[in-house]
Amino acid sequence: MTLETTTGDSASDQPADAGIPGPEQDPFIWLEEARDPSALEWVEAENDRTLSALTADPRFDALKSEALDILDSEDRIPFVSFRPDGLYNFWQDKQNPRGLVRRTSLESYRGENPEWELVLDVDALAKEECSEWVYRGSTCLPPDLRHCMIALSDGGKDATVMREFDMQTKNFVAGGFELPESQGSIQWIDKDTLLVTRNFSKELMTESEYPYTSRIWKRGQSLDEAEEIFRGSPKDVWSGASLLRDASGTIQARTAFRAISFHETENYVWKDGDWLRLEIPLKASLYGIVDGQLLVSTDVDWEVDGETFPADSLVAIDLEEWKVDPNGAQKTLVWAPGERQTRQGGAITGHALYVGLLDNVRGRVLRFNFIDGAWTSETVDLPDNATVGIQASSNETDQIMYTVSDFLNPTTLHYADGGKPEPIKQSPSRFDPTGMEVEQHEATSADGTKIPYFIVKPSGMKPDGGAATVMHGYGGFQVPQLPGYLGLTGKLWLSRGGAYVLANLRGGGEFGPNWHQTAMRENKQRTWDDFIAVAEDLVARGFTTPTQLGIEGGSQGGLLVGTAFTQRPDLFNAAIVQIPLFDMLRFHLIGRGASWIGEYGDPRIPEQRAWIEPYSPYQKIAEGMDYPSPFLWASTADDRTHPAHARKGAAKLKALGQPYYYYEEMTGGHSGGVDNSQRAQLQALQFVYLMQRLMDGKPE
Repeated sequence: MTLETTTGDSASDQPADAGIPGPEQDPFIWLEEARDPSALEWVEAENDRTLSALTADPRFDALKSEALDILDSEDRIPFVSFRPDGLYNFWQDKQNPRGLVRRTSLESYRGENPEWELVLDVDALAKEECSEWVYRGSTCLPPDLRHCMIALSDGGKDATVMREFDMQTKNFVAGGFELPESQGSIQWIDKDTLLVTRNFSKELMTESEYPYTSRIWKRGQSLDEAEEIFRGSPKDVWSGASLLRDASGTIQARTAFRAISFHETENYVWKDGDWLRLEIPLKASLYGIVDGQLLVSTDVDWEVDGETFPADSLVAIDLEEWKVDPNGAQKTLVWAPGERQTRQGGAITGHALYVGLLDNVRGRVLRFNFIDGAWTSETVDLPDNATVGIQASSNETDQIMYTVSDFLNPTTLHYADGGKPEPIKQSPSRFDPTGMEVEQHEATSADGTKIPYFIVKPSGMKPDGGAATVMHGYGGFQVPQLPGYLGLTGKLWLSRGGAYVLANLRGGGEFGPNWHQTAMRENKQRTWDDFIAVAEDLVARGFTTPTQLGIEGGSQGGLLVGTAFTQRPDLFNAAIVQIPLFDMLRFHLIGRGASWIGEYGDPRIPEQRAWIEPYSPYQKIAEGMDYPSPFLWASTADDRTHPAHARKGAAKLKALGQPYYYYEEMTGGHSGGVDNSQRAQLQALQFVYLMQRLMDGKPE
């Protein structure tokens, strides 16, 4: 079945290259080829220059060693997932840089020194196959989760190969299911059948390079012989079929989706031999099944049957009634947010629904049950004034684990089996927090909106602008930035006298969907204004000065930092631009950038290009400015936020005679490192840079 796009942006009436810089306007387009020999030669020269400048600093070796000790430490919490045959953990350390998949029992895990059984040695596999394998998890057949498809990434890319693995024999299955490198997903229908949504060919990829078809693949068939059961449109961001399972693993329905933009999805259910479009908002999704109730999550107000469910609500529908009449079944409110509240994660166990909340950026968890035709809820007894997360949960039982942390106190892991949670593990302290304190303040953005932020600083620090301060932000895609233990930053930065700021910008998800939606597309400048407002507030309160203030952020956060130092170069003396978006007039042509048009707009459409061009950092870099010698870094293997963005930013700065640093990891993908040694080096490079710029005094 082929479906046509019914909403979303379209550039079809515009020439493909209308208003988009080409080689005549942009001399650095050649850097958009990730592994072109000339581009890699350029990268090597830039790496040599940056490494020579930063590793020669006498602080570098100590910083790298301290970072590696933390990353490789064997006393950190080994976080786990629940499975019927035990608790599973993925572990990386000095002896196992690529990692081990291992399992233990709950009884053993609760002890100080759990006994682990090796399931898969990724280092041994990579060595045996002479490959740069990075483990990306497994998808297993419920309820016993024995039959799995293991995902392996070459060098850290998002794209993976997938191979069938038997968790009981602890071996890959000879002649079993195997999928070539691709984006996409799989689900098990039964032990001999997979539902596959992958890039079957270049012709079956969207403009964003994701799949838009799904097939049922039976054991013994070639992938070409697999039956196609759903087809979206190449205009979609991605699309595919899925399975709706209850907590026992039983398939209750076959569903499908079409992401017509990054934030808008059409949902379907297989009904009476055809795909039926579900009458739920485009910014809504099926959430799961609890106590025979199908849950729907909505990011916008949903008006249906004379009732309005507010944005961020959870809505319930009787599952059996929904199967009979998917669009006519009665809807019931489960939960709606209060002021400055939003949902943050959740879990469905064998007997309950758990919903994580942010309440003015502080964490709580609620437990819900459907009893005698009504929803009941209670607050889970966890520490207040902390960031609380649901770390693991069991589909078969009421077992669940929570993490509790804040900036200065190490993470504690709590466990419960239907009752009151109890702490069972705590990460050791990585730095001495004595003499440090956390404060929350608000800045006033350009349009008058109050923007909260946290500052971690020496206790009683006088408002004399004396602290070297690094400010972190993100502000996009409804992703919140939350207080969490500053293990590495605390050891490498705070303990050396620095201060740290976390900004809660519009565009993120700290206060729900509206906090995001009010700062996207034509209003994206609000995010950049918020970040600048926090920086100005830090200076106005006397916490720091522009000479001692640095900024950092990655991906969307890298774009944030790029807009900040190009719009207000006078306000900062350091800018770390990590794996960024940077050229916003060509972002839709670079890597998987087209998938983010829903967040930023489409530069091919003149009206939308007018939103984007004024802030695009690559275009905004100009000659004769006093930029804060930005440090841009990326990864060659990053197939999500392509290294071309950072490369081109550095190349343009160089061409204009502007000082900068550039570094590119050859492996590591979007996370910036495949092993702890790489991660430690990246940390040390960045903190040396910050110390030179913010602690040593501004270079002449």
